[in-house]
Amino acid sequence: MANWDEVRAIAMALPETVERSGDVPQWRIKDKLFAWERPLRDADLEALGDAAPTGPILAARVPDVGAKEALLADDPGVYFTTPHFNGYPAILVRLDRITAAELQEVLVEAWLCRAPKKLAAEYNAAEYNMARP
Repeated sequence: MANWDEVRAIAMALPETVERSGDVPQWRIKDKLFAWERPLRDADLEALGDAAPTGPILAARVPDVGAKEALLADDPGVYFTTPHFNGYPAILVRLDRITAAELQEVLVEAWLCRAPKKLAAEYNAAEYNMARP
């Protein structure tokens, strides 16, 4: 349902985000990686077996492993992980299965957990004020 243009638009709308491209596109805040394209590697494919997705994969930081586990339990059709990410606060996302609203939430949360505290607080305050009637 989502695509890389949508990822890019959401990520780049977040304050002070920088996109880098080398082998794969990645988005950073203050040089801290918060989201990136994550093609599956041979070890990932071997570990996942027949369950390995074939579409585009986004990796995104999460606040902690508990948040990662919650996403995995909430919607295993969209969110998954591989042994490479065991114990690491990042989630893998099947772009072709995530809604635009969920993608927005994942990317904002990834950005918030990597942004400097002051910048994150300013963003949250601005969003709160926009949401108020």
